[in-house]
Amino acid sequence: MKRITYLFAAILMTINACAQEHESSVEVVTSQQNHYTTELVISELDAPWGMAFLPDESILVTERAGKLILFKDKVKTVINGLPKIKASGQGGLMDVELHPDYETNGWIYLSYASEEGEGAGSNTAILRAKLKNNSLVEQQLIYKASPNSKKGHHFGSRITFDKEGYLYFSIGDRGNRDENPQDITRDGGKIYRLNDDGSIPSDNPFVDDANAKKAIYSYGHRNPQGMTIHPETGEIWTHEHGPKGGDEINIINKNKNYGWPKISYGINYDGTVLTEDTDLPGMEQPLFYWVPSIAPSGFTIVSSDKYPDWKNDLLVGSLKFQYIERLVLENNKVVKREKLFEDLGRIRSIKQAPNGFIYIGVENVGVVRIIPKK
Repeated sequence: MKRITYLFAAILMTINACAQEHESSVEVVTSQQNHYTTELVISELDAPWGMAFLPDESILVTERAGKLILFKDKVKTVINGLPKIKASGQGGLMDVELHPDYETNGWIYLSYASEEGEGAGSNTAILRAKLKNNSLVEQQLIYKASPNSKKGHHFGSRITFDKEGYLYFSIGDRGNRDENPQDITRDGGKIYRLNDDGSIPSDNPFVDDANAKKAIYSYGHRNPQGMTIHPETGEIWTHEHGPKGGDEINIINKNKNYGWPKISYGINYDGTVLTEDTDLPGMEQPLFYWVPSIAPSGFTIVSSDKYPDWKNDLLVGSLKFQYIERLVLENNKVVKREKLFEDLGRIRSIKQAPNGFIYIGVENVGVVRIIPKK
């Protein structure tokens, strides 16, 4: 599809959105959340970027400003010994994830903005460590994107493990859309896959390319701030911020190009045309896209029996509109959209805990839990 002139860019975006909703029979409904409510679990947090749930049901929460907090028995403890973190713009201490075999090996994984390495500024780093006496010990830096950038946005930084124990993480384009996302010799605008110790899996798609960043698993991404594993298929699902319009949900496959910035359903923030193309040969189409943007952050696919009305649905946080969006799927197509808990606040993270409850990190509020009404 071609966008011909700047004059008609906004009109064509509206047509695109309507066409998408018609094609996939998307129904936008008023919230039907009357079976559920929320309760505040952890108060007084500024930007709870990520959460991880320990076997004793305590919670690790990252604060973007550079704090890792352990919430246990209703007490918040700040963890000592964090690496040097560059908290600026959208960067700082971001996601936290436990090794799938945490109870045996104790590994905790963090993503954060680091000034280490080549160039001025910072870039996304992935570190693993263990928790002992409320301090991080045995720290190992397992990936550091390069070069650094003075730009303060698009760090990506979600982390997850698949069912085979591979570690996946995202790094946004770092504000350099014209070079990073489409170039496999550069970091940024990618989904990465590592072994749990930071080594490169032998079947990664670019291991035989001498110049490539060999941790890359897929490319052509803008800023993925949502990543989760599908509880039934084991696939890695992500969502990412578009520009003005064109936020996307994607199923991540090896060696696939997801198009940014060559194709997009969005336009530039000033209203001018970003690209004339919404599809090109060899580039993946999103499973779903939003026009206008909702600014998505946080992502889970519901598998818990505590929410029978939402089983297998997607929950996506909206920074812009301050609600949770529930997306109902049929055959991997979105057929219904529902707004949940409107005006809850800027949703930064969503995660289903091992106990089956869904927890939400809300900026300038804290962590809340969704519970069934009695």
